[in-house]
Amino acid sequence: MIIRKLSLINFKNHPEQHFEFSAQINCFVGNNGVGKTNILDALHYLSVAKSFLGNTDLNNIKTNEDFFAIEGEIFDDEKDIIIKIQQPKDAKKLVKKNDKSYNRIADHIGFLPSVIISPYDSNLISDAGESRRKFLDSMISQTDSDYLFNLIQYQKTVQQRNALLKNFAKNRYFDSESLEIYDEPLTKFGTRIFEKRRHFTNLMIPFIQNYYRIISHDNEEVSVQYKSDLLDTNFSNLLAQNLEKDRVLTYTSKGIHKDDLAFEMNGSAMRKTASQGQQKSFLIALKLSQMNRIKELTGKTPILLLDDIFDKLDDSRVTQLIELVNQEHFGQIFITDTSKERTENVVKRINEENKIFEIL
Repeated sequence: MIIRKLSLINFKNHPEQHFEFSAQINCFVGNNGVGKTNILDALHYLSVAKSFLGNTDLNNIKTNEDFFAIEGEIFDDEKDIIIKIQQPKDAKKLVKKNDKSYNRIADHIGFLPSVIISPYDSNLISDAGESRRKFLDSMISQTDSDYLFNLIQYQKTVQQRNALLKNFAKNRYFDSESLEIYDEPLTKFGTRIFEKRRHFTNLMIPFIQNYYRIISHDNEEVSVQYKSDLLDTNFSNLLAQNLEKDRVLTYTSKGIHKDDLAFEMNGSAMRKTASQGQQKSFLIALKLSQMNRIKELTGKTPILLLDDIFDKLDDSRVTQLIELVNQEHFGQIFITDTSKERTENVVKRINEENKIFEIL
């Protein structure tokens, strides 16, 4: 899939922008603060209808304006498709495919798969488990619509169970039979999510290790472990074992909403021992593995968004990354950088058709 054109109106700091892209490599160069990352974020919106920066939709409307609009022309299987995303200040977000609105925005996920590598990825190593769960869920959702449905249903059920636990505490009574209503859907949806997370992670691990070896010249050994309470027991037992604890805490303390990924280097936690360059190399390997899995499972080559990718990478690792890009045929690539000269040199080494846009 190829993004031919992109138009922005009132999106973040861009009052109006129009781009016509190369089918291979597109670079946005300019000083910090001019909105290069915001353009990648708009491309991310075309893929999953939300910001990769974690901003709310309303916060992405340009100051003193009433809406933002993003439009992309996408070439898919010998036909052009128009994706439009509109966010008014006083109404819900609309996502349209060829002027037909989706009944559920979730139905759009997977049409235009994407992978972004950015400085914000460091949160995957330094933050709590929520960041890594969101990353894992985002990866699988782009390849499996059933997974996204199960995830939405599970999250709704947890919210309902938590609300009931809080209501019990507020009114100083407890009814275990009322709470048990949520056991069956939690077990059903939670077990499905657990199995798919475990399967997906296990298949990605060899790719992550291989890509990291290439980028780092085989200097370190990395590993990824999927952490879940369900590795030791089933969901029904987990709920039963923690019933009294949940009653005291007034929320569901155990379940797949507490899962995590452990990233290690040479047997130790990466966040404690790895340098910034090593962490960035690992995150690149992680995201390239994500691309590989999406391509294998869907037959679609994701668009690759590289935000400030060459910062904190030495020349050797940059060279290895470029060679990987050449070898793996990663499809359409979008790059941001502050240095036009560096970008031009990198693009020459990739040796593909390209366009460079100077953002002022």
